[in-house]
Amino acid sequence: QVQLVESGGGLVQAGGSLRLCCAASGGTFSSYAMGWFRQSPGKERDFVAAINWSGSNSVYADSVEGRFTISRDNAKNTVYLQMNSLKSEDTAVYYCAASGLREVPYEFDYWGQGTQVTVFS
Repeated sequence: QVQLVESGGGLVQAGGSLRLCCAASGGTFSSYAMGWFRQSPGKERDFVAAINWSGSNSVYADSVEGRFTISRDNAKNTVYLQMNSLKSEDTAVYYCAASGLREVPYEFDYWGQGTQVTVFS
């Protein structure tokens, strides 16, 4: 069973950038597709981005397309979310997730505890 730990969240001014990291342990990282989700207070958890097991295919929510980039390093058991041109509406707790299905359709069964991202104007 894979364990996930996010890092890299923080406070950033609108228009700035952050890079989130998610370190995986306890499983064979390349056996999993990986995703990022986010949740704002009072709202449901929303999909942000996902990447297949090899890193050759990624998908994004419309709200982040062109601003965020998901990537992975299977040698380091880590998935990243590079977030550029941040907006106040990107403020949320960001969660890393792992899917035992390596290609779409993903089923995210394993979750990290989240990292807070706050974007101020």
